[in-house]
Amino acid sequence: MHPLLLAPSLLAGDHAQLGASVRIVEDLGLSWIHLDIMDGHFVPNFSFGPQTLAALRPASKLFFDTHLMLDEPHRYLEAFARAGANLISVHIEPAYDHAATLARIRELGCQCGLVLNPGTPAAAIEPLLGQVDLVLVMTVQPGFGGQSFRRDQLPKLRQIADWRRARGLTFRLEVDGGIDLATAAECRAAGADTLVAGTSFFRAPDRAAFLAEFSRLG
Repeated sequence: MHPLLLAPSLLAGDHAQLGASVRIVEDLGLSWIHLDIMDGHFVPNFSFGPQTLAALRPASKLFFDTHLMLDEPHRYLEAFARAGANLISVHIEPAYDHAATLARIRELGCQCGLVLNPGTPAAAIEPLLGQVDLVLVMTVQPGFGGQSFRRDQLPKLRQIADWRRARGLTFRLEVDGGIDLATAAECRAAGADTLVAGTSFFRAPDRAAFLAEFSRLG
């Protein structure tokens, strides 16, 4: 497996001071931040647009892990790439040319990923596993932070991890939704190496202590 990596979700940060939330992540020595992009159609909520990434990019060296929760993600690849995304992940559920979209993300100089909602089986992305840098398994229904972790998604994680190992693939396996220290340990045991933590990270009484405990899962 890849070394364990924590990607705090900016969605759980202070929306009046997003730059300060980014600095919290950087000051703790982390390298990734997760950016949830919502369109109000694919998920019932709105969040950030490419302008937000563009505003944060000059002041940050963090890896921008950009998760497009959009009905038509292929229409916005150039905008997010120009804004400073390092990795762009798209959902498998909407109807568009997934393979061409992944290829276009690479052409734009970004890493690419695929995302599965809780109700979507692992088999939906199996034919495309050789084309991605990351697979993201949602362990809540996307749209809002603070939801409870769904343990029924752990078998899906294990299946994707098994395929990765059997085929000699190197993509990262990411989990997002209800991640705290306890659920992070379960995901790590199931094969995940990249964990998105929002509420549990930004609302931790002692973030340094949270990170120290998280690092022990390595």
